[in-house]
Amino acid sequence: MSHRNARLTPTGRRVLVERILSGRPVAHVAKEMGVSRTCAHRWVSRYRDQGSAGLEDRSSRPESCPHATGAQKTAEVLAARLEHRTGPVDLAARTGVGARTVSRVLARAGVPRLWELDPLTGTRIRAGRATERRYERDAPGDMIHIDVKKLGRIPDGGGWRADAAQSLRNHATGHARVGFDYVHVAVDDHSRLAFVEVHPDEKGATCAGFLTRAAAFMAAHGAPVQRVMTDNAFAYRRSRDFQTVLAGLDAKHILIKPRHPWQNGKAERFNRTLQEGWAYRQVFTTNQARTDALHHWLHFYNHQRPHSSLGGKAPITRCNQPAV
Repeated sequence: MSHRNARLTPTGRRVLVERILSGRPVAHVAKEMGVSRTCAHRWVSRYRDQGSAGLEDRSSRPESCPHATGAQKTAEVLAARLEHRTGPVDLAARTGVGARTVSRVLARAGVPRLWELDPLTGTRIRAGRATERRYERDAPGDMIHIDVKKLGRIPDGGGWRADAAQSLRNHATGHARVGFDYVHVAVDDHSRLAFVEVHPDEKGATCAGFLTRAAAFMAAHGAPVQRVMTDNAFAYRRSRDFQTVLAGLDAKHILIKPRHPWQNGKAERFNRTLQEGWAYRQVFTTNQARTDALHHWLHFYNHQRPHSSLGGKAPITRCNQPAV
């Protein structure tokens, strides 16, 4: 079992190192493996210094922590909490330990929150706020999540993914700029039904046209759009074309909090699934070949692929009127 904070297993780190040492650019391999360039450089450096042993897990615990709260003070804090059933500020005054340190001591010991306890006996009577049930809207179409994923276009021949030697030639002769594809995605919050199109840009008019077709697709599958959640990109927030389409749909526009992409998490997570199942699933020799493969994969995702949050069922099973 790998370290809980590690993105790659020791086997994955070996694959990363082998690909980099074969001559491929670190940035390309890091993107492919889902890690940062700094992380990739770190594993290569450890491999060069220590060999295979350098790719094994290491403990994240510091070698020493001279300022750690001692066992006696920790026991004193826990005893005071058990006796007085008060918060960190009061316990700090009673024990002489900082309030933040008291909070960490209580958290490490797994002490329940005060609001979970019976005020008379101190017995835990309420469940914590964590729940196994994921947040989702009540019906198909209640809200769809929209986002854009930018993918580098594939040069004819497949580029470095198809032939690793091309990386060396490209670095020697200069990079061929092929630009980007903008993959527009829409995911229904309740059913996870998805609609995807590939476009050359993410301008307001393009986003508006995509929303029009996405809404029609959702409605045809029993998910008439009532709310649309997006990030704060100008194409969504300032585009008159996009706002006109929203008004025509009579749909409420919900903007996530700036710099909080996880609030649009279903679209963000779908982007990762999209990359793993379609964009990076196989080596494409042309950009058009990758685009052409999208329709087949998307049909598989909506109609056949088991979804863990849906109890192993496909998204189409949660729609009211699944299309044939």
